[in-house]
Amino acid sequence: MSDNKQIVVIGGGITGLTAAYYLQEEIQKKQLPYEVKLIEASGRLGGKIMSYQKDGFTIERGPDSFLIRKKSAAELVKDVGLEDELIKNGTGQSYILVNDQLHKMPSGSFMGVPTQVKPFLQSSLFSWKGKLRAGFDFVLPKGKAQPDQSLGLFFRRRLGDEIVENLIEPLLSGIYAGDIDDLSLMSTFPNFYDLEQEHQSLVKGLQKTVPKPPKSNRKQKKPSMFYSLKNGLESLVHAVEAKLEDGTVWKETEVTEIKRRDSKYDILLGNQETMEADAVVMATPYFATAHMLRDYPFVEPLHQMKATSVANVALAFDASAIQKDIDGTGFVVSRNSSYRITACTWVHKKWPTSTPKGKVLLRCFVGKPDDQQVIDLSDKEIVEIALQDIKKIMNITGEPDFSVVTRWKQAMPQYSVGHKLRISSVREGMKQELPGLFLAGSSYEGIGIPDCIDQGKAAVEQVLTFLN
Repeated sequence: MSDNKQIVVIGGGITGLTAAYYLQEEIQKKQLPYEVKLIEASGRLGGKIMSYQKDGFTIERGPDSFLIRKKSAAELVKDVGLEDELIKNGTGQSYILVNDQLHKMPSGSFMGVPTQVKPFLQSSLFSWKGKLRAGFDFVLPKGKAQPDQSLGLFFRRRLGDEIVENLIEPLLSGIYAGDIDDLSLMSTFPNFYDLEQEHQSLVKGLQKTVPKPPKSNRKQKKPSMFYSLKNGLESLVHAVEAKLEDGTVWKETEVTEIKRRDSKYDILLGNQETMEADAVVMATPYFATAHMLRDYPFVEPLHQMKATSVANVALAFDASAIQKDIDGTGFVVSRNSSYRITACTWVHKKWPTSTPKGKVLLRCFVGKPDDQQVIDLSDKEIVEIALQDIKKIMNITGEPDFSVVTRWKQAMPQYSVGHKLRISSVREGMKQELPGLFLAGSSYEGIGIPDCIDQGKAAVEQVLTFLN
C-alpha cells in the first residue's frame, strides 16, 4: 500500500469532479505526497449535467448554460482545453405568460425588480393598481434587520403581490424550482436584503449599483449573459474526467458509511470493502451526506431539508410544422396560470448551433412545487401536456420528429428559510467531530454550475490546508 496520504472525494457531479481535478493539479505542481480517489455511486460522472446528441440536435437534459459573469466555470473550461468550444447564447426578447397572453419581459429590470421606471409603467404585464402598489417601494421604510426571511415575504412587502406573481416568482422559481414563499432570501439573493438595508428602496438601490450601458450602445443588441459548449455541457465532464490520472475514478461504487478511526477515516463501500482516507470531500446531496454520517447528531439539520422534482421535454420539429413562430428565446409562466408547464425555451434561437438548419427545438419544463405528481406520468403523457400547453401559444400544425423526456427526482435542493444557519451548524459539527472532512455541492451554497465549481475549489484549499 502507498505511503502517500489518501484524499477521497465522494460524489462525481461537477463539484466532486472539480475538487478531484484541482487537487491532482496542486499535487503534481507542488510534488505533494498525496493521492486522490473519486467515488461515484452511479455509472457516470457529471450529475445533472447531461447532454444528448440525436439527428444533428444537441439536447441538454439538465442545465443548458452557466453565467458568464461568474468566472470559475469558464476558467475550468479553459483549464481542460475546451476554450474553443465556448459559445454564447443568442439574445432576443423573452416573455412571461400571464392570462393566456405572452407579455414582453420589461427591459431595465434585475431579477424582476425594475431599475428603470418607464419600461415598467409601459408594460402590459401589470394593472395600474399593481404598478401603483410597486411604487410604494420608493416610500416604504426598510424592513427590520433579521437573520432570514422568505423571498416571497420580502418582495411582497416591497413591491406587492402582482409584481411577485407575474414577474419575480416565475423568474426565481425557474432557477430554484421551488416555492418563493418558502425559499430563503439570505441563501439565494442576500444582495436584495443589503440593498434594502442600505438604500431603503430596492429600485433606488439597483439604480445606484447596477452599471448602466453606455449611451451609444443602448440600441445595439443586448450582450449575451450565458456560455455553453458547442457539443453540449457534458463535454466539459468528459474533458475533466480525461485529465484525471488513471485509477482515480471509481464508478458504480456506493459509500454506505463513514467512520472516524484515530486520525483517519474508514470509507465503507457497498461491496463490503473499506477504503482508508486522511481527508474526505463530501460532494454529495444532503440526504446522502446525512445517511453516510448517520451516527453523528450534528447532521440533524440536513434531515430538515427538502428537495423538489422537475422534468423537461425536448421537442424536435421540422420548421414547417411551426406556423406561428415567435421572435424570442422563450417564456416563463405566471404562478397563477392553469398551465402545467412552467417555462419553454426556444432552443433553436437561444443556442442556434444546437439545431440543424430547417429544424426547430423547444424545451418545456414541468414540476411546480404544488404539481409534483406530473413527474411520475409516462413519457407520452408528459409530451401531451407540453404540446397541449404550447399549442395555445404557438400555431403548431405538425407532430414532433421526436421527443426526449428527462426526469430529475428529488434533485433540486430547497434552500428554505434558515438554510444558511442550518448548513453553518453542520459545518461546525463536522469541524469539531470530523476534522479533515469537508462539505461541498449544490445542496449547500449555490446550485448553479459556477457555484458548484467554486465550492469544489474551496474544498481543495480546505483539504490542502488541513493536510499541511
